[in-house]
Amino acid sequence: MAVRRTTIAARGMRFDALSAGPADGELVLLLHGFPQTGTCWHDALKSLADAGYRAVAPSQRGYSEGARPQGVEAYRVSELCADVIAIGAALGRDRFHVVGHDWGGTVAWALAGDHPQVVASLTAVSTPHSAALRQALRGRQQRVRMAYIPVLRLPLIPESLIDAAGGIVAESLLTATGLSPAHAHRDITALRAIGATGPLNWYRALGTERPHAAPVSAPVLHVWSDQDPVFTREATDLSGEHCTGEYHLLELEGGSHWIPDEHWADVADLFLEHLVANPVAAGG
Repeated sequence: MAVRRTTIAARGMRFDALSAGPADGELVLLLHGFPQTGTCWHDALKSLADAGYRAVAPSQRGYSEGARPQGVEAYRVSELCADVIAIGAALGRDRFHVVGHDWGGTVAWALAGDHPQVVASLTAVSTPHSAALRQALRGRQQRVRMAYIPVLRLPLIPESLIDAAGGIVAESLLTATGLSPAHAHRDITALRAIGATGPLNWYRALGTERPHAAPVSAPVLHVWSDQDPVFTREATDLSGEHCTGEYHLLELEGGSHWIPDEHWADVADLFLEHLVANPVAAGG
């Protein structure tokens, strides 16, 4: 089925989105990370639509022209979770499947922990449970891998780095972590067009609210690549300890961090099995 561009009105904002699949299919919301948009889910949208699901990938707060509130506090995880619930409601659903990659995975874990009534199933792509990540950050390896975050939290400097040499510097940093040059160019071009401050405010808002550490009762499929340069095996392995329902880890050998764009064909079948085994109606 064709992937269509649309906009979704929610919480007084308008979110750009890609959608595919029948209107009466179970809703699957796909949440992107930094510095991407909903376009990273293009392959997933097509496979979900072919399987009969209504798949929607919004470009989240800060990444959509009509959803760029001012101020760092507007980008707290609690606000991002409220956006997802409102987007689901705008699409006529109060319960749905959630898939999240990178920062989108952080939002998805928090949503499932803090608002279990809305999440029929969770697929966390690359990202560990936030409490597991905090545990792993006590060790040197995870701290080293996330040493870039303080730079992204600085005022003005990261915006300048993203614009440097017409975006070429930022693109090269992404390709060094396994994203293809074409996808890196797509993402940095989109980021520079919308303005990087909103997306960077996701990082700047860290530590401005209570940690989202609630255990997750929804069934979880956790997908992780052993060549991920950001999230360690330790953080990944600890995630299951924060799940009270079914938890399955799918490890990709030789895969990069950028699973939605670069490795979706490797995980699509197991992902669809996860959705089929956990229908929306089963939770009421």
